[in-house]
Amino acid sequence: MHTFEHMHTLFIEKHLEKRCGERKARLLRGHSYGEKLLLQNVWWPVFGNFDYLHPEYEVYDRNRKSYFLDFAFLPPFGRFDLECDGFQSHVKDMDREKFSYSLNRDTFLTALGWKMIHFSFDDIKDRPEICRSLLQLVIGPYLLHKVNINPVSKIEKDLLLLAWQLGRPIRPIDVCNAWKLNFRTARKLLAGLADKGWLQSVSKGRTIRYYELKKDTLELLF
Repeated sequence: MHTFEHMHTLFIEKHLEKRCGERKARLLRGHSYGEKLLLQNVWWPVFGNFDYLHPEYEVYDRNRKSYFLDFAFLPPFGRFDLECDGFQSHVKDMDREKFSYSLNRDTFLTALGWKMIHFSFDDIKDRPEICRSLLQLVIGPYLLHKVNINPVSKIEKDLLLLAWQLGRPIRPIDVCNAWKLNFRTARKLLAGLADKGWLQSVSKGRTIRYYELKKDTLELLF
């Protein structure tokens, strides 16, 4: 089994071999502790490889000015920018002009089809599980790691979305009020989601009172 350190070394060496001039120099000086920690604490535990990932990736802003993304993830299905943002360099030391430029730059890339993913250095270091969860929410819907033996229908997805939007356990009466359905139909729909393992039923005695949205179910909404 390949370790992170071994694969990370090969990953950087591979990209250094392909580059020259400023692009190579940028990788040598730009890929530092924070960027490596993002890979080690966030990216590697989720994907276990560096496929389609490019460190210090050069792009251009709307004025054709060159700058470098921390990482570009370029699979066949999209373009993703991953950034490790330190408070000191990205907020505290940023003046109004740099702040405006940063926002306009992100908006411009978004218009070109990029999906922007920003993580703070503090979260990467101290709360990486939050970053991993958000990374999966953004990229997960585009991946086909496994065949879903329980595909989600349109009505099931809408029902899961309703449960998520409520911000509390969902009851049949909530479905009745939102969708103008009778109680029996609403209860049957919720029970069907529970049978598939997407909701957790909570009972009082022999009666199911409400249903809780399971944590891993959120990815089905996208």
